[in-house]
Amino acid sequence: MTRWRALVGAALLALGMTGARPALAGRSCTDEPLKLSAVTQGLGLAERVVKQLDESGAQVVVLARSGQNLREYGLRYSHLGLAYKDGDTWRVLHKLNQCGSDQASIYREGIGDFFLDTPYEFVAGVLPLNTDVQQKLLPLLKNPAPVAGIHTRAYSMVAYPWAQTYQQSNQWAIETMAVALGAEQVSRESAQEWLKAHDYEPTELHLSTLTRLGARLTSANVSFDDHPNVLRFTGRIRTVTVDSVMAWLQRSGLGGPEWVVR
Repeated sequence: MTRWRALVGAALLALGMTGARPALAGRSCTDEPLKLSAVTQGLGLAERVVKQLDESGAQVVVLARSGQNLREYGLRYSHLGLAYKDGDTWRVLHKLNQCGSDQASIYREGIGDFFLDTPYEFVAGVLPLNTDVQQKLLPLLKNPAPVAGIHTRAYSMVAYPWAQTYQQSNQWAIETMAVALGAEQVSRESAQEWLKAHDYEPTELHLSTLTRLGARLTSANVSFDDHPNVLRFTGRIRTVTVDSVMAWLQRSGLGGPEWVVR
């Protein structure tokens, strides 16, 4: 029995015995049991991802998942983490919102944990970074204490890319990359200035007034008050998306071709 099959078996056994969904970081707080098929599919996807990562020789990659259907906005993925190799093990450092609240924290997880959810689609996007970027990022991913100032706990799913009031998951990742690659100071403002200077372009979502109002009233983790009025009142919501990060990394030469793993 392989290591991954052993993990699947253990997870299925635990779920079968308790019938309860484990309290996992970044998931909504619910008593709904995690389906056994989701565990099998999630860990199976993780196994295929790790196999390709090991074969690639990479040390650091951008790893994306499709947690919800964002296709109406032209987006494929909803969340990214920075995956790195630590000895023989791949780990993911990423920012997760807690129970749909207005707070978030940084978590270090295994690849299996990263996909242990009930996503819209069991698919992974993997974007390898160039060698220089990997070498600069790897020490900070193993020991992120020097870039702790980049993290803001206040969370909004649609945080404005050039403000510091809130910070969403993809924004934390790209700002961490900016500090590693040459931002003058370990600060969000400095990281954002570096990203502007290096032609990062956020995604612009077009949301109606009703959509914005509904989201704000029903979701603690959605705020629009950090967006400039000229954009917000015309329904032009700019934010950091996985797709925009991947497009920028490839356009700038900081990353290579994306792999899609199913």
